[in-house]
Amino acid sequence: MDVQLYMQQLGQAARQASRAMARADTNQKNKALLAIAAEIEARRAEVVAANLADVEAARANGLDPAMVDRLMLSDKAIATMVEGLHQIAGLADPIGEITDMSFRPSGIQVGKMRVPLGVIGIIYEARPNVTIDAAALCLKSGNATILRGGSEAIRANQVLASCISKGLVAAGLPSEAVQVVDTTDRAAVGMLITMPEYVDVIVPRGGKGLIERISKEARVPVIKHLDGICHVYIDNEADIAKAIPIADNAKTHRYGTCNTMETLLVHKDIAASVLPKLAEVYAAKSVELRGCDDTRRILSGIKAATAEDWSTEYLAPILAVKLVGGLDEAIDHINQYGSHHTDSIVTENYTKARRFLREVDSASVMVNASTRFADGFEYGLGAEIGISTDKIHARGPVGLDGLTSQKYVVLGDGQIRQ
Repeated sequence: MDVQLYMQQLGQAARQASRAMARADTNQKNKALLAIAAEIEARRAEVVAANLADVEAARANGLDPAMVDRLMLSDKAIATMVEGLHQIAGLADPIGEITDMSFRPSGIQVGKMRVPLGVIGIIYEARPNVTIDAAALCLKSGNATILRGGSEAIRANQVLASCISKGLVAAGLPSEAVQVVDTTDRAAVGMLITMPEYVDVIVPRGGKGLIERISKEARVPVIKHLDGICHVYIDNEADIAKAIPIADNAKTHRYGTCNTMETLLVHKDIAASVLPKLAEVYAAKSVELRGCDDTRRILSGIKAATAEDWSTEYLAPILAVKLVGGLDEAIDHINQYGSHHTDSIVTENYTKARRFLREVDSASVMVNASTRFADGFEYGLGAEIGISTDKIHARGPVGLDGLTSQKYVVLGDGQIRQ
């Protein structure tokens, strides 16, 4: 296969399809989403079989356990994909929405209209559910998309691509509106991120190495996050009955996700009563603890944390623990070592909670809740195309609005500028 020619053909087809998507009405887009959901349900056994073949091949090739975990499609994961398609179909269509209309002294009206970005390239590792999440969000927001999944998920992605194509055609939309790159050649990624004539934005989802490479080499804008170094801070005015399950869930619900807690901060005044209980919970789940000197005086059997631990995304059953003197120290630590992804405070003090929300410089900031909620599905976005820690255009879970832009619209009645 001539990869360069192949990717250019995909790009040309996507650009053409993006024009059809921009004028598609809400009913047509929703019909496509529901048709895709029905196709997945009808071919569930085929999807499962393809995914199992991917998982077996990944294990045989020695893929990292965290990546294998992301690769697996359980019955629940497939049901969630289908539910996400229905939920996105039920969301308000942002395209064409006009806001902020106001009359100017000249007599013209000025406002903003929400429009698609155009063609979105999405590059991701493992996670075949991303194929459906990304396709659905791009479809509903009026964009065309080129999806380049990892080689480890090629079988499942090909089946899901077929489901998407049939759903689009059933709704009278071009099948080229969602294209899944059908080659595992890494050169395809290099082409996709350097085609500004065909691609308007790139969204990478995967390991730090992949995202760093794309950020460095891309010739089109990138929506991204590099790390998920998330924190939970248990304040001295926390309700311990809330704090323990939150700290447990934030770390152990899933280890290989970007919204998993990697560092636990605990106020010194309550550490002696909280840490032994948490240590017992973590020990039962084989979580390795690495603590600061103060932590190790309470939990004498754990490893010493190094400076590197505070800035490490483990994606594994390992947790760094640090005692702090108060809210200021906790916020300083998070802003210094965190990745601006998701951080949570457990406290019953309203003033401290408000300060934490204002001063922690992260895309998602929480009070008395697990960091695992930082997710487009949980936020009611239907699904997410990724999580952005950038501050321009989109931040946090990127749903429909994050895949659109705005243009100014002006309504006049013959006015000319004097």
